[in-house]
Formats: sequence, C-alpha cells, structure tokens
Amino acid sequence: MTIDLRSDTVTQPTAQMRESMLAAPLGDDVFGDDPTVNALQEKIAALLGFEAALFVPTGTQSNFCAILSHCQRGDEYIVGQMAHAYRWEGGGAAVFGSVQPQPLNHQPDGTLLLADIEAAIKPDDAHFARTRMLALENTWGGVVLPFDYVEQATQLAKAKGLTRHLDGARLFNAAVAQATANGTNPFHEARRIAQCFDSVSVCFSKGLGAPVGSALCGSRDFIARAHRIRKMAGGGMRQAGVLAAAALYALEHNVARLADDHTLAKRLADGLADIDGLQVEAPQTNIVFVDLAGPAKARSAELIPYLKSRGVLATGLYRLRFVTHLDVDAAGIDQAVQAIQDFFKR
Repeated sequence: MTIDLRSDTVTQPTAQMRESMLAAPLGDDVFGDDPTVNALQEKIAALLGFEAALFVPTGTQSNFCAILSHCQRGDEYIVGQMAHAYRWEGGGAAVFGSVQPQPLNHQPDGTLLLADIEAAIKPDDAHFARTRMLALENTWGGVVLPFDYVEQATQLAKAKGLTRHLDGARLFNAAVAQATANGTNPFHEARRIAQCFDSVSVCFSKGLGAPVGSALCGSRDFIARAHRIRKMAGGGMRQAGVLAAAALYALEHNVARLADDHTLAKRLADGLADIDGLQVEAPQTNIVFVDLAGPAKARSAELIPYLKSRGVLATGLYRLRFVTHLDVDAAGIDQAVQAIQDFFKR
C-alpha cells in the first residue's frame, strides 16, 4: 500500500463527492449561467463575509487575479520571502502584470515584523514603486498565524492606505486549529480571519479534498476586476459546475474533519521525535517538517528513494516535508514511521 505524504493536493474524490459531481446541474460559466458555480460562489462569499466570489482553476491563478486586481503596473506588494504567492508561483504578477514584490523575512511563527512592514512602505516619490498591498498567508507552511497578529498587521496596512490580501489556500486548516483552541466553530473562525482582509483566496483541492479549484472572495467591484483578469489568464471554464460541485461537497462535509489530519500529523511527529539525527518541527496543523542533522544529514539524498521503495512518498524540495490528508489513516502514518525508523537503523 502506498502512503502519499507529498502534499494534501494528492487526495482523490470520494465516492460521495463523485456522485455530487455527476448530479450537478450545469450551464456555461463564461456566460455566467452555470448554476452550480454560481451556488459555490455565493456560498463561499457568504461563509467568509464578502459580497462576491470567483471560482478559478488554481490557487496560483487566484492569487494572480488578486494581485493584479489590487495593483497596477509599477505598483508593488509586500509579501513574505517564503510566501507561496511570491516564491512558488513563477513570478506571474511580475512577469505578466509588472507588479513588483517586496519580500520580507518571516519570523519563526510565520509573521512579518510590523516594523519591517512599515519600513517597507515606500514614500510617494517617482524613484519608488508605489506600495499598494500587503499579502499574508495562513496557514504558512502549516503554521497558524496568531490572530492578534493578523489583526495588527492588517490594521497597520489599512492605516497606511494599503489593501490587504490573504492567501488562504489552507485557511480552513487555520480555522479548525483556532476553533479547537478556542472551543468555537471552524466557520466562525474562518470568517473572523477573512474579515481582516479585503480579499481572500481559498483552495478546495488541498485538505478539503476536491480535485480542482479555488475561490477568490472580495467586494463586487473587486471581483469584477478579477473576473477580467481571469479571462486574460485563460481561467474561463465552461461547464465548470462539475468541479464546483466537488468544492461545494467539500465545504459541506470536509471542513470539521481537517482536525483528523492535524491529529495524524502529531502522531507522525511523535513517532519521529526519538530518532537520532532528526529534528522534527512540532506541527500545528497537517504539515510536518523534518530536518536531518549531524551524520544523518549526509544520508539525506538516500532517504526519499528509500521511503518510496517502502511505499511512502514524501518531498524534500527545501526541507523534508510530510503532509497528512483524508486519504491517509493512522495505519498509514505508522507505516511511514516504521519505514523512517528502519532507514536510520541500517
């Protein structure tokens, strides 16, 4: 049995989700008359407290549409050095939109120092790009941004005349973690986080388990601008209700169960904690980062191929990373732990 811990994007639609996709009423979304797409857009906008939403194929396109809707050519946005919208999306906003990123270093808890944000805002002078937007990401590498910080950072940005965008690809992971800590409802926490921002991108194809799709939420005027950008980016889809139905199913059935993924991530981290040469970062949600230290570091190139031979898939693009999701259970986690233990016993 293969245990795929590379990402929560590898999830397969469940039988019930497939049934909802087959049964979805369809139209042509480019004409705006796909009823299932429209229902999804209305639902996610209402859940997060916005006027409107736009269904897009990918989270990358959602962030791209957001940046180009907030900013014009010659503008810039402040963003984290290791934020997905800056580092992992091919530089699309700069390449296609002539919008310059101003990356800042993250703190260990995923935050950008308020003083660094304020210092990065350029004066209104022809020598500088115009600072227009602050972009945050929550969760960031599985880390939940402290809510007090989110409020402070976004209030600072608003006071300085900046718009505020949230890359909330895993917003519901953050919301579930906050709800668990606060004894509240995940949808309440998701809305509370979202309402600190002018726009929010949410991904359905990660922990929520849909095969494709993200949504960009904001004001009606903002979404109208984003709709035009989506068209230019090739994101206009026709009978997209087949995909939107999966996202609707995910919102209705797969949010609260994200807590199970968080529990499995902790199970994995606990199982690896006593292995010599491994430094395991305690997970807050569904992502476990592991660093190899000392003599073990020299064997890092061997580890991922060995795990694959044992039926465990992982990634090590910049750090060893394991991601739990709805297609992984406790037995799978134990299989992964045993394989890693066996590797270091060799």
